[in-house]
This record gives sequence, C-alpha cells and structure tokens, in this order.
Amino acid sequence: MNLERFVHWFRQAGPYINAHRHRTFVVLFGGEAVEADHFSSLIHDLALLHSLGVRLVLAHGARPQVEERLREAGRELRYVNDLRLTNAEDLRYVKQAVGRARIRIEARLSMGLANSPMHGARLRVASGNLITARPLGVREGVDYGFTGEVRRIDDRAIRSWLDQDAIVLLSPLGYSPTGEIFNLSAEDVAAAAAIALRADKLLVLTESPPLRDPAGQPVRELSPSDAARLLAKHPALTEETTRHLRLALRACQAGVRRVHLLSRQMDGALLLELFTRDGVGVLITADIYEGSRPAAIDDIGGMLALIQPLEEDGALVRRSRERLEMEIERFSVLERDGAIIGCAALYPFAEERLAELACVAVHPDYRNRGRADTLLRFIERQARAQGLLRLFVLTTRAEHWFRERGFEPAEVADLPVRKQALYNWQRRSKVFIKTL
Repeated sequence: MNLERFVHWFRQAGPYINAHRHRTFVVLFGGEAVEADHFSSLIHDLALLHSLGVRLVLAHGARPQVEERLREAGRELRYVNDLRLTNAEDLRYVKQAVGRARIRIEARLSMGLANSPMHGARLRVASGNLITARPLGVREGVDYGFTGEVRRIDDRAIRSWLDQDAIVLLSPLGYSPTGEIFNLSAEDVAAAAAIALRADKLLVLTESPPLRDPAGQPVRELSPSDAARLLAKHPALTEETTRHLRLALRACQAGVRRVHLLSRQMDGALLLELFTRDGVGVLITADIYEGSRPAAIDDIGGMLALIQPLEEDGALVRRSRERLEMEIERFSVLERDGAIIGCAALYPFAEERLAELACVAVHPDYRNRGRADTLLRFIERQARAQGLLRLFVLTTRAEHWFRERGFEPAEVADLPVRKQALYNWQRRSKVFIKTL
C-alpha cells in the first residue's frame, strides 16, 4: 500500500465528505447488480456513504430476475416500447422475483461480520408501501395490463425514515388505492423519488459501455440540451443508455440538480465519482455553469458593465474597451437569458505551465449564489485542457474567497518572470497559487 498516495487522496476527499454530509442521494441499480459476484462491494460502498452522513434512497431493478422466473414458469416475455406487458398470471411471478431481489438486498445490508467493511455498520433498512401507482392502460392499441407508472411517492414517510438514520429501499412495485399491485420500471421509481425528495443527486449504475465522443474519449459532462441532442441524433445508443438519458432529462427538468451515470462494472465507481475531483462517470446537470462559454466581441458591453464598478471601487485593475477587445479570447462569460452576469480571464504562461486567473466579476444580483465558483470551475477546465498545472491570482480584496477554494499564499518571486516585471508594487496585491 502506498501510504503517501492514500494520505494525499484522503486529504483531497475531505471537502467532498463535508459537502455530501446530510445530502439526499437516490441510487438506482438494476437486477444485474444484485446477481453480480461483487455485489457485496457495492453494498460496502453504500454502507460507507451512509456512515459519512449521506441520506440514501436505493431504487433497485429486477428485470433479469423477473425474466428468469417467467421462463421457469413457461411464460412468454412480451415487451412494447421497452416495457413489459404484465397480465394477472405474469404478475404472480413478477412479485416473487422482485421479492427475492429485495430480500437479498436487505440481507446484504444487514451484514456485520468482523474483519469485513460492514463490521459495526448496523444499518437500518426501511421499505414498504411508499409508492402509489396507476396502470399504464391501453396505449396505441396495446393493453399493458398490470404494468404501471408511479402516481405518487410518499416523500413524507421517506424523509421520516431518513431522519431516523435509515436507508430507504424502493422496489419496482407500486400499489393503487384500490389495493392492486403494479409492475413498475426501476427508472420511473428512481426519477419520481429523486424529484419528490428534491434529491441533491441521482446516481445511476449502468450496464452499458461508457459514453464516448466522436474522438473516442469518455464523455464526462452533458447539459440537458446536450443529452436531448444525443437522444435525437444517435439512434445506435443502447436501450438502457436511452432509458437512462431520458431519466436524467426528466429529473433535471424537474429540479434534480445532478444526475450521474456510472458503470456498474467499475469497482468503487460510486466512491470515485463522489470523492474525486474529476469523477469517473457522466454528469448530466442543469446547474448554472451550463451558461459558461468563451467570450465574444459582442459581449464587451455586458462585461464593461460588470467590471467598471469594481474598477472604480479599486477591486480590479482598470481595463479599457480597446484592451478588452484585444484580449477577448482570454475571457469567459457566464450568461443568463442573454445577459452577461459574470466574467473571468485566463492568461497562460506556457513555459512555466502556469496561468493567471484575472478579472473575476459577477453581477451584484447574482453574488453569493455560486456564480463565481461556476466561472472558476470553467476556467480550471480550460487550463487543464491547455496542459497547465497551476493557477495564480493577484488580489487586494478577495483573499479569503480564493483561499477557501484551494489557493495558497505565495510570493511575487513565485510568479512567472514576465509577470514579476509587471507587478504593481504600489497596489501591493497579494499572490495566491492553486495546483490543478
């Protein structure tokens, strides 16, 4: 074991541990995960998340278990639009298969063997009639029988269980006010739960190969509009990937801030996604950095409106319109409904693999809402893409803001030689550097 690497990783994970504590995460995994040889590893990771203060709601599927039980009974497997047709006879076997899967999950969550990751966990698992369902009915001439959709999630009961430090387990069965039972899709259950609970994250463990861009590189982030375009233009997507992208769109559009698609086959995918900077999955989010982009010449007027009050106050160094026009390719902006509400600049020093973060400005109406963090993340991604290793900033007013975001105090002598020659000793700006 490399002790130095472990200590470094653990320190780097600290901010994420604090950020995720008391947050509500909905985790979706299919029946394939339940049958996998390393299912215990997933359970261990979930137990670890719970021990770190994450409020967990687990939504599980049971498609392979149901299909196996129906085949054993000699029943025909019938799907329309990727949804199983369920008659009264089939429903008997669906209930058996889902029940077995749920019991197996509960049994694994109840483990507490010594010398195992579950030792001392003492997890409480809550499940029950938390989902009110209704039949899909007849659609385009097809009667779906006892296949249904979520009508309502009992979010009050779920929150009560979470407040009592329990993990909530949701199975793909729902109940109607008339006492009927309906076979549901796990994706529908997970989306409805995340939306009803206003979950901070919806984490989806997939069986499909990771998404890749045309150059063959892994896709790490998608906006909802990107996901919609992918669904419209790439019919070769697997059925599961299509379902999960639609799930992500539905959740984001209903207010779930972040949906993560993770490969179930990758050991520790949940931990790597949640406690490392870049993660290992696909993040789909309608978060505000969706509006971050490189600046264009038409943005000069909006940028000046942001910058000039800060220049007059002495917080920023003065920049003329002409200088902004000449350096426009260095700037990025944050746009909301066509208005420029934030800007920042990146000046690289390629030889030192270092860059200056400059001219960070946010409209007063949008301060203290994470907009500056959004710009910083966007600039950091640009810097990494250029092969730069560190960012530095000169500031007279925002020392604490930068230090809270990982910038460390430095000296003028630590700056690139060209920047040292331009340093304004009368202004006496403080120097901070961050390793990317």
